[in-house]
Amino acid sequence: MKIVIFGGTGQLGSDFQRIAIASGLEVISCDLPEIDITAEAQVLDAVKHHSPDIVINAAAYTAVDKAEQESEIAYTVNRDGAKNCAIACQKVQIPLIHISTDYVFNGENTSPYIEADEVFPIGVYGQSKWEGEQAVRKVLEPHLIIRISWVFGFYGQNFVKTMQRLAREREDLNVVSDQVGCPTATRALSHALIKISRACIKNAGPWGTYHYSCAPPTNWYEFAQAIIEETRQYESLKINNVNPITTEKYPTPAKRPAYTAMDCTKIKRDYAIKQVSWKEELKQVVQELCKQ
Repeated sequence: MKIVIFGGTGQLGSDFQRIAIASGLEVISCDLPEIDITAEAQVLDAVKHHSPDIVINAAAYTAVDKAEQESEIAYTVNRDGAKNCAIACQKVQIPLIHISTDYVFNGENTSPYIEADEVFPIGVYGQSKWEGEQAVRKVLEPHLIIRISWVFGFYGQNFVKTMQRLAREREDLNVVSDQVGCPTATRALSHALIKISRACIKNAGPWGTYHYSCAPPTNWYEFAQAIIEETRQYESLKINNVNPITTEKYPTPAKRPAYTAMDCTKIKRDYAIKQVSWKEELKQVVQELCKQ
């Protein structure tokens, strides 16, 4: 099986390549500066040239706060880029796996979101990703949209690396405790995408929208505590106190949804993808990071 992944040098794309190649798959990474997903012709040329069995679009504009000021760029990448990937797949008649986000929801639920729940983004990032989902659905029938949340891993910038850096620099740290979601490791997500890709090629679907994250739900404060606790096993840290604070005391340009835990029953039923513990995944990521 041959896979083309757009956004191949990003946080998810980098880990996916490492794991997929080790699993014996052929993976072609397409990313800036060679390939720009906002350029329809470039995307189509890449897909035609490499002739993959399936395409994964992991490319995205993910700067949630900057998106409020750079909305045109966010929509061009997250909406138009997704559409370009779908058009290319439609023209060569292959399936697309498009990566989306929990930020399509407004965060007002009190129980995990299912795929059929009403979408109501509260910021530019979430709205641009939702419009990207809609573009894919309109253009291409054989597609999977995978909504993910709170991504972390060995590559790229993420919350784990930020907490480690701050714990080395500061004695006290304030972290928001009233935003709930599910951290998702790129390693676990990559294994899930490989399994889904193989199933799609073999069985042609089922298509549609799915949720995937690690488990269980937590908040940023508890996640930060776990990161620091794991990191202390490998190095001494300056940090003495991690203090829980409310979102109100940590204002940001973009409003964050308060609750985005997602129900992953559907992906387990259709593709036999089980949720794994983010705490166990975190142990492996921290070990890799501290030993690099």
